[in-house]
Amino acid sequence: MRMLSVGAALVMMTSAAMADDDDARSAQKLAQQGRDDYWHCLAREYSRDSNQGLSEQDFGRSVAGACPSERQYYRVALLDYLTTQYPNIDAGAHLATANRAVEAAQKDIVMAFVKHRPPAR
Repeated sequence: MRMLSVGAALVMMTSAAMADDDDARSAQKLAQQGRDDYWHCLAREYSRDSNQGLSEQDFGRSVAGACPSERQYYRVALLDYLTTQYPNIDAGAHLATANRAVEAAQKDIVMAFVKHRPPAR
């Protein structure tokens, strides 16, 4: 009878570990999808004809306000992934990391805009 209890406990622990792995994989996929969706939206913003004459600062402000739903989804999905992967780390640290990821995406698109813009005449 004791072997059955130990065996049942082992099955339950294994099932819980597999569920945790599934949760982590799911959270990772959602974070990656959020990142990709946000980047695609930023790329559309980058490609707009109306942005061609903007200064770096004006384009930066435009990008900061662009894609609000994609930006928020990315932030939340990344926060969920970080919380799943590192449950013992303070949620504020995860939020700061997610915010830095969003800021880095915005900075990268602005740098690409500046680098590829035609020279001033």
